Amino acid sequence: MKHLGTRIIETDRLILRRFTLEDADDMYRNWANDEEVTRYLTWPPHTSVEATGELLQGWIEAYQDIRNYNWCIEWKENHEAIGSISVVHLNDVIASVEIGYCIGHGYWRQGITSEALKALVKFFFGEVGVNRVEARHDVNNPGSGKVMLKCGLKYEGTRRKADKNNTGLCDMALYGMLAEDYYSIG
Repeated sequence: MKHLGTRIIETDRLILRRFTLEDADDMYRNWANDEEVTRYLTWPPHTSVEATGELLQGWIEAYQDIRNYNWCIEWKENHEAIGSISVVHLNDVIASVEIGYCIGHGYWRQGITSEALKALVKFFFGEVGVNRVEARHDVNNPGSGKVMLKCGLKYEGTRRKADKNNTGLCDMALYGMLAEDYYSIG
């Protein structure tokens, strides 16, 4: 793998970019304080914009590591931060990245998350040179699995009670794509 860090990636409707402290208000308002958005995540809803700012400060400092991949999803139409998409697990030994994402409730079911994930799949296979891109979701959140399938990842199985999120212990559905799959479908 050739680590490149969090680079700006543009799609038709989105700018995927590094977070800044100026994103705290948007992040808090659009998704970080929303119990519906965070239901299947591993962190609780934020209780203040200050808490969001503190988290962002840590994320910004982490950009110094070229192996850190953490994008703000910016909606081009209004230049608001509407979600996040990042590598939540990286394995250099097998050249693999696991991607996680969340997006504000007001932006669900518009293909936005799929657009962002497709761009990252292309980036990781084409530029970073990974062998595998994977993602997972709580089985009670099937919409997330639909995003993964739409982006070409294949369902690989379910690990029972293999994770814990804001709902408690949960079964996790696993999806993956290999470089050979990506290049065979072009």
